[in-house]
Amino acid sequence: MDTVVRDVSVIDGTGGPSYRADVALDGGRIAAVVREGSGDRPTARRTIDAAGLALAPGFIDMHAHSDLALLRDPSHEAKAAQGVTLEVIGQDGLSYAPVDDRTLAEVRAQIAGWNGGAPGDTSIDFSWRSVGEYLDRLDHGFDGQGIAVNAAYLIPQGTVRMLAMGWDDRTATDAELARMKRLVAEGMEQGAVGLSSGLTYTPGMYASDSELAELCRVVARYEGYYCPHHRSYGAGALRAYEEMIGLTREAGCALHLAHATMNFGENKGRAPELLALLDAALDDGADISLDTYPYTPGCTTLVAMLPSWVSEGGPEAILARLRDDAEAARIRHVVEVEGADGCHGVPMEWDTIEISGVSNPDLAEYVGKTVAQSAAERGEEPWVTARRLLIEDRLGSTILQHVGHEENVREIMRHRVHTGGSDGILQGAKPHPRAYGTFPQYLGKYVRELGILSLEECVAHLTGRAAARLRLPDRGLVREGYRADLVLFDPETVAAGATFEVPRTLPTGIPHVLIDGRFVIEDGKRTDVLAGRSVRRTPAARG
Repeated sequence: MDTVVRDVSVIDGTGGPSYRADVALDGGRIAAVVREGSGDRPTARRTIDAAGLALAPGFIDMHAHSDLALLRDPSHEAKAAQGVTLEVIGQDGLSYAPVDDRTLAEVRAQIAGWNGGAPGDTSIDFSWRSVGEYLDRLDHGFDGQGIAVNAAYLIPQGTVRMLAMGWDDRTATDAELARMKRLVAEGMEQGAVGLSSGLTYTPGMYASDSELAELCRVVARYEGYYCPHHRSYGAGALRAYEEMIGLTREAGCALHLAHATMNFGENKGRAPELLALLDAALDDGADISLDTYPYTPGCTTLVAMLPSWVSEGGPEAILARLRDDAEAARIRHVVEVEGADGCHGVPMEWDTIEISGVSNPDLAEYVGKTVAQSAAERGEEPWVTARRLLIEDRLGSTILQHVGHEENVREIMRHRVHTGGSDGILQGAKPHPRAYGTFPQYLGKYVRELGILSLEECVAHLTGRAAARLRLPDRGLVREGYRADLVLFDPETVAAGATFEVPRTLPTGIPHVLIDGRFVIEDGKRTDVLAGRSVRRTPAARG
């Protein structure tokens, strides 16, 4: 045996009661789980005395934005130190494969605020074009050694649409739809686990329900799932959830609702209505799951708040419209009076929009202030400040949007199909603390301090339930034969260190994290081990 974790409290990922055991690891797998008093204690070359600690499967981040961070930062402590052993990337319908040269340049510009990697950034060699080539790149990682944690990939529907038909807000032709379906099928065959959408982001939001359903039928043939950031988390949020349930049921495709929140004033206290909608569909046989992060503010890019028609033609067209005074006045009216679809149909409240990062370092003075605060300092109206920032930062500014409700967060995390997702954007001088704190925040605040979930149930949400959605047959549980992707933590002290004031602080109470039986965190410190790889699913297509 390679390693024995001795006298540990096993929280196995099923939601069942914890138990004390010795857990032996060998060859990257769990070789034996010997419950206290049930047999001979295993021995190994290395023994970890884990009395007082809990052993759980490694946490699965069901909604991550580490698409480039995994290739830029070999340490990746933001996730490794939390006990995350697998991230699901390719989220919100926008990522870097499949692409051609034109599409790659456009998507790099569009989501630089999420991931960096803007055109001109040479820190990463963007040599891949297909999903399979991107996953190969993850496997190779740093000098062939791999990456910090494992990664599974969702095919980004907005990028696929961009590749097939550009930025046009129109119905796809038969030939364009056929190409999109072929691109999705190829991505699934090359190892993707499903399809994502960002239906408040262009150009993915231009797709009709019938177009999305056609792509979901392809995903269903490969036993994958559809993961939409749906059309509204504000005005019309329940209708937007209902829309996603209806189209996936029509397509026969599993549904995973991304960062399933109920935000803005009109949705305060309305989480029970969402959960009743989900329960009715589940009881009728629908295959649905969801993820959330345990915080109230959201995080995205400032440009995402604009109406969708502003984005037709791509990033340079957006900037041209913003520079034009007449067009800018038209945009302002929609944003401040009517409520833009990019802002979920809700008129903008500038005092809820905090700048969390900028691409242009000369604009650092805006970071950590709301748009309303920066405007007041300059004696100007908030729209004037926002417009100038968008132009001068070339759309690269990220924001925290303070529009959530704690009672909704708590209600949704209790649900029987809930999983954990950080939605962690790692860019910017002041990122959302969820990027560094989501998983210990669940265990420390919502389990130990508030008792919203039991420890066993919470771990099941973050591990076994997530692995079941991904259809991974040997991950997510502490069970003999399963992969030795594990986290050791102290239930009495585990806590998120990250705050909104100091967001890049690492958690406490997580001394050891293993991937493939190798220590990536040991005694609370990052090792130089790069045990992460792409996690691919390539089942044969049905029908």
